[in-house]
Amino acid sequence: MSLTAEHVSFRYDARRESAAEFALHDVSVAVQRGSLTGLLGPNGCGKTTLLRLMAGVLQPGQGSVTLNGRSLREIPRRELARQVAIVPQETHPAFDYTVLEMTLMGRHPHLGLMQLEGPDDIAIAHESLAATGTADLAHRAFATLSGGEKQRVVIASALAQSSSVLLLDEPTASLDLAYQLEVASLLSRLNRDRGVTMVLATHDLNLAAALCDSLVLLRAGRVIAQGPPRDVLTAPLVQQLYNVEADVRFHDAAGHLTVVPIRRAR
Repeated sequence: MSLTAEHVSFRYDARRESAAEFALHDVSVAVQRGSLTGLLGPNGCGKTTLLRLMAGVLQPGQGSVTLNGRSLREIPRRELARQVAIVPQETHPAFDYTVLEMTLMGRHPHLGLMQLEGPDDIAIAHESLAATGTADLAHRAFATLSGGEKQRVVIASALAQSSSVLLLDEPTASLDLAYQLEVASLLSRLNRDRGVTMVLATHDLNLAAALCDSLVLLRAGRVIAQGPPRDVLTAPLVQQLYNVEADVRFHDAAGHLTVVPIRRAR
């Protein structure tokens, strides 16, 4: 299932005409079926905005976003939610839900008006929890979980949507090193074993190098480079992206490129 943004521009205050007010300007990104694409860039570069456009949460002022060649504008919200799931950076439920209840929320796009979850929905929720290694937490209160556990449960809820595209905003933000590795391993397994197409926005260049087969570098709302990590995760492009001098090299033990920041560029 391909997801494509073509010449997309977006500004949060549409009344302003200055190009400087664009959150995104003339951005084109093609996400191929079964791929894992990373969105990289500094704060305010447009990563989250692009994710929201790809999820249909926002509508572009110019250009279009399509799913299998069909404009997201033409796809009813419930139908789109069955195909595209989004994992936000933070989740703060209004009530004290259990982990199973949080996961079952992913089944809502598949239910009719006033319809309750049935045995099949509950089975899918348990399967999603098992896939994320959180099955033993099913009856725990979501609020009592650690940050890493919460993130895996939110991913389980997205899996329960049975969507073929998963959009993730900073999936390892605020997690300690062990949980970062856990979540990275989980995403890699879901992409490999289940064929879930993923797009993740992240500041973690090493996570992106380890997981992604394609990277999109964003700065000031524009794409400055995109392609395989080996082509775009280079010292000159890291400097252009973050104004930081970095040592970029292949790490034999890690099995992927690694990026070590050295100093702010002058």
